[in-house]
Amino acid sequence: MHMTFQLDIGYCSQPGPKPVNEDFCAVRLPGAHEVEWGAIAAVADGVSQGGHGREAAQTTVHTLLSDYHSTPLHWDATVALERILAAHNAWLAGTNQRRAPAVGLTAITAVVLRGHHYTLAHVGDTRAHLLRQGQWEQLTQDHVLPQRDFAHGLVRAVGLEERLAVDYAQGALQVGDVLILTTDGVHGVLHARQWRMLCQAQGTAQELADALVAAALQAGGQDNASALVLRVQGLQTQSLRQAWERCAHLPLPPPLRPGDEFEGLKVSALVADNGIHRIYQVRAAEQTYALKTLHPARAHDTPQRAMLVHEAWLAQHMQSSPAARHLVRAHLQRPDGLPPAHLYVLYDWHRGQTLQQWLDRGQPVSVEQCVQWGLQALSALAQLHRQEVVHRDIKPGNLHWGNDQVLRLIDLGVALSAHDREGDGPAHAGTPSYINPEQWGLSRGATLGAPQPPDARSDLFALGVTLYQMLTGTLPYGEVLPYQVGRYAREPRPASHHNPSVPHWLDAVLARAIARDAHERYASAEDFRQALERGSHRPATAPAARPQPVDAGWKIGLAVSLLLNVLLVVWLLFLPT
Repeated sequence: MHMTFQLDIGYCSQPGPKPVNEDFCAVRLPGAHEVEWGAIAAVADGVSQGGHGREAAQTTVHTLLSDYHSTPLHWDATVALERILAAHNAWLAGTNQRRAPAVGLTAITAVVLRGHHYTLAHVGDTRAHLLRQGQWEQLTQDHVLPQRDFAHGLVRAVGLEERLAVDYAQGALQVGDVLILTTDGVHGVLHARQWRMLCQAQGTAQELADALVAAALQAGGQDNASALVLRVQGLQTQSLRQAWERCAHLPLPPPLRPGDEFEGLKVSALVADNGIHRIYQVRAAEQTYALKTLHPARAHDTPQRAMLVHEAWLAQHMQSSPAARHLVRAHLQRPDGLPPAHLYVLYDWHRGQTLQQWLDRGQPVSVEQCVQWGLQALSALAQLHRQEVVHRDIKPGNLHWGNDQVLRLIDLGVALSAHDREGDGPAHAGTPSYINPEQWGLSRGATLGAPQPPDARSDLFALGVTLYQMLTGTLPYGEVLPYQVGRYAREPRPASHHNPSVPHWLDAVLARAIARDAHERYASAEDFRQALERGSHRPATAPAARPQPVDAGWKIGLAVSLLLNVLLVVWLLFLPT
């Protein structure tokens, strides 16, 4: 589910007229479980006396790239780079002291792309450049003496001294940005006009890297020439931790009234206020949004603040997934592109109504309509579950039927995702009447034991309860209060008992979806969906009827009656004639 950077990468390194290429460049993209660390790239220019420059450049880049993704995630990128470079510099400086005068040093420029920002670490005379919207900018300054001697006049280099001073720089990233890392065999030869002409030419990152190196050598460059180009085509979704750090101390919006202007938005109406959240309808230009924030009484409720941040982060995180069609698009920026100065989330506004509003208005629900809702909800749940996300609060109030005939899952505030447990919230988040028995500690619907954590099957049970309620107007187990396990003492009546229009096959599908025993339910959203799709064409088999317990009093009465009948027969047979 995690979206990494979309990068166009190109690199080129040539020895030029020198017999040995002591430059080295590399890029490392994050693995499946390393996405939040981002991507890292580096260019190094080794300098030597005795042939160890290439060794210094290679080992420094390899160490940086291989160790970066092993640093603690809570470290800022500057801290991670500082720790790795300091340790490697100490090793290289010690090695140089032992083998002097044959030493190896290196200049290095490294960049980390993480979240929506870049972080640069720079030592020596390699350089980083930023090309943004046709404007070219040099991001680093060389550490060299005016008159060069050994080591190209470097006053700072990895391995030169026991302590290493590193320059750091950070900045925001935009889609379309081009970061260019070069050694002095490129930027020391090309004039500013040549730079601009080459950088503004259309082409891939690899074509630009090749063109820079070729132009430097053609211009008479006498050194190794290397260029590494990173073109940002898509930005990484910021991590939940980063989202929380940005929002943790933001104040809540003041109470808003229709007509108020707020952060470039005009308030149309207060749509909902449940004592925890407030939802306003707001407009910006021709676009309508739902603004969701906390009730003023919850201003210092840290868990609720964290859940709101998690909800917004997850909604945005899922926008690049197949589930996006059945979710409401969230915006973490204001319509004018600025970051919010208060704690709230903007959602796209969709005309329509929730299924709870449908129930409250007493609108009849046809079997065909209910099946359509079920199929769309299961399509969305299947996609969420494949990405290891559990909604955890499926109910009529959190299913929105739009005027565009699309069912959307709303309110991801208590959802669980595999890699971001900070959003777990309370143990029994959700609405009790829609929570599966295992979460209350009921095993096979009867035996009380340890509560089980929610999983994908929890969503399927809740959807089954929801569809049953939409068709019948009642809850299959009645109104359940927390830990009111007695409600699950017996299987619910078939939906057709309350609504005769429900066909036998749908009775069977719903009975399986809401069965007390988890082992009798659907194993996945795909299984549930297939059962609905078969429908009347391939009637599903209803769960086997359970034998009903016989009252002990009836057993005793039956035995007494049988005994009396036997005595009567004996008496009649042996009655004197």
